[in-house]
Amino acid sequence: MTALTDGGIEILPVSIADYDAVFSLWRQCEGIGLSEADSRESIRHYLKRNPGMSFIATSGDAVVGAVLCGHDGRRGYIHHLAVHTDYRRRSLGRRLVEHCLPGLGGEGIRKCHIFVMNHNQAGIAFWKSVAWTLRSDLSVISRNIESVPAAPGCN
Repeated sequence: MTALTDGGIEILPVSIADYDAVFSLWRQCEGIGLSEADSRESIRHYLKRNPGMSFIATSGDAVVGAVLCGHDGRRGYIHHLAVHTDYRRRSLGRRLVEHCLPGLGGEGIRKCHIFVMNHNQAGIAFWKSVAWTLRSDLSVISRNIESVPAAPGCN
């Protein structure tokens, strides 16, 4: 996919070479929950599994926005959408997400979920204002896999 330039902002596919700048942006942005699943190796694997679906926004040499996007073959997922505070209120977050959706559609994915931390009320309000629906009928329940012993006979 070619770069999309608008108002000095370029939107490009993420590569693992962008990891340090993207991780730094995530750490600066409120509402982004980071964990060991966001290590360089985990992100490398994610990008390889979902090529051309995650994007960065740049202004000059600076990464000012980023989004991870992928799918499981059935549903699409948006993770870690972040826009630097100096670049907010320019529809950059929405543009990043809208850049992801055609890739999902091209893979036959017809529904996408955005993960927003419950305490990120500004993020929830924003997505509701641009026609995404807050689900109250489900919860995400997680477990760390390294704490699970191997099933008998699976060695």
